[in-house]
Amino acid sequence: MGILNIGAQALQANLVALQTTGNNIANVNTAGYSRQKVVLQTVAGQFTGGGYLGKGVSIQTIQRNFDSFLNRQSTLASTTQAADVTRANYLTQLTNIFQGGTDGVGASINDMLNAFSDVASAPTDLTARTVALTRVDETARRLRSASQSLDDLQSGIAQSIGEKVTAINTLAHNIADVNEQISRAQGNGQPPNDLLDRRDQLIRDLNQYVQTTSIPADDGTVGVFIGGSQALVLGTEVAPVSIVPDDFGDTLKSRLAITRNGSSMVLDENTLGGGEVSGLLRFQNNDLAEGRNLLGRLTMGITTAMNDQHKLGLDLDGNVGGNLFTPTTFGSSNIYQATGQTSAASMTLSIADVTQLEASDYEINFTTPPNASVKRMSDGLVRTVDLSSPVTLDGLTITTTGAAGATAGDRFLLKPYSTSASNVAREFSTPRALAVAAPLAATLTPTNTGSLALASLSAKTLATTAATVPQPSYTVTFTNGVGGTTYDIVDNTGLTAGVTGQSYVSGQAINYTPAGFPGFSMTLTGSPATNDTVTIGQNAFAATSGGNASAMMDLRDKAMFDGAALTDGYAGLISQIGIRSQSANYSAQVSSNIATNAEKDRSGVSGVNLDEEAAKLLQYQQAYQASAKMIQIAQSIFDTLIQGLSR
Repeated sequence: MGILNIGAQALQANLVALQTTGNNIANVNTAGYSRQKVVLQTVAGQFTGGGYLGKGVSIQTIQRNFDSFLNRQSTLASTTQAADVTRANYLTQLTNIFQGGTDGVGASINDMLNAFSDVASAPTDLTARTVALTRVDETARRLRSASQSLDDLQSGIAQSIGEKVTAINTLAHNIADVNEQISRAQGNGQPPNDLLDRRDQLIRDLNQYVQTTSIPADDGTVGVFIGGSQALVLGTEVAPVSIVPDDFGDTLKSRLAITRNGSSMVLDENTLGGGEVSGLLRFQNNDLAEGRNLLGRLTMGITTAMNDQHKLGLDLDGNVGGNLFTPTTFGSSNIYQATGQTSAASMTLSIADVTQLEASDYEINFTTPPNASVKRMSDGLVRTVDLSSPVTLDGLTITTTGAAGATAGDRFLLKPYSTSASNVAREFSTPRALAVAAPLAATLTPTNTGSLALASLSAKTLATTAATVPQPSYTVTFTNGVGGTTYDIVDNTGLTAGVTGQSYVSGQAINYTPAGFPGFSMTLTGSPATNDTVTIGQNAFAATSGGNASAMMDLRDKAMFDGAALTDGYAGLISQIGIRSQSANYSAQVSSNIATNAEKDRSGVSGVNLDEEAAKLLQYQQAYQASAKMIQIAQSIFDTLIQGLSR
């Protein structure tokens, strides 16, 4: 009977081995499946006088081929890849918004400025004026279109983040359910391989959305943590995550929060690590915000400079020019208080100098009111200011009411560029209203004996309507003395005091801007003789002149965006976004290669090799057949013994 038992045990063991091999083959393409193998052990032999007699084989366990280190390494690599690839893909979309060529914003800006060349040559030509206004309208339209595209991208990101947060919560609940099943199965004494595989795959899927850390418990469950140390899953309990606004309630930025026991905690974006949600938040809160600020600064700089220059000209009817574009205004969507804050202080913004603008948001934190720190978010530069009076930083003036009554710790967020491109438009459509005429003219006295020559003349300030414009008449008189050449400016109308004893340098602008009255900027070349004079007065031929059109055209070369010319502003914008995109694409490529190699290492241990399994099928088939033959032989011997006893 011993040989029969041995054969039966061997038959059973090899049958299970065949079934396990077949299960491996069936799950070769199943995500997360770990190759299994039957672990056999020898049954303790029976002692006889001639030694220990073997009693066959038994099944010790069905083992899951699994390496926790390689699994964790592969999971971390894939979550980093998910974040990098997600960000790179969205940066590509952002790059496509700011396209170059004839259809880009840059081309429309150049076309607009060049159109004023024709107006300068023929200031009374209504066709040339109409073309210029059409170019102005096209520039405004393309700026608005780019802003709308950013808004559409923002909406798409918000929807995508919401969907992925829902997926995170679903996966977390599934992990908690499997935790419960594994905990119950622990009492069987054997590992529930399929449940363990399922849980590991759920955790890998979860890491596609947010990076996690897993810590096993004694009862077989696994705790899953995100954001460094916040428990998403503890045993069978789940703390759901959600998307909330940032500290200032800024609708253009989002944060990930986790809720446990009714208490919500906002997670630091820098602790999230990898995952698609991390990549989306980083793109939305940083890359997209910079793209919006760059577009907003471009819009604000160009439209403000054009408006200011347009106001220094006269239209065909002799009226002082107004705004060419919709002027930039700042409201509640540009200035935020920290959520829940009831500060006694309030703030307003205004433009001081468009050539100094920085494409950034600013966070203001009152330290010892009215003193506060101002952090430029684009590069982290922090400056300390006294807000009891207006403060000008980076071309913007911050005016604070009630600064002394603020509480230490009060915070404000300034977003000066977030809305400037969304509503920009051409202010008028009547070509006669285009103020391209120069309001001033300079005349060199015919009796001058020096070598003075007029290089340029432009108005600096004008009253708002023609009826209130004082008739400007200034005389500049030169004197040569021991200290060099100087000049005096006399107001011939007696409305201003003028200036005396100013140094003259050939080619250097003479600027005169009396408060409340028309001023000018004049550049002369050459050397004047003593008592040589230049008279600046109202342009008698304003209706037929295009001096202000030339001045508007000359804005092309005005240093404005980080020292670059106005017409190079859009190229600089494309360059900054392009650099970010190239860097993100490189990171995505590197992390993808790392993830691929890490997965190969993991699957090399846990994956199913069909060639290997086919060889095992033959091995276990032969062993099964041999075991069956052993039983057949034992049965034959048993029958022979029975027949012998029956005689």
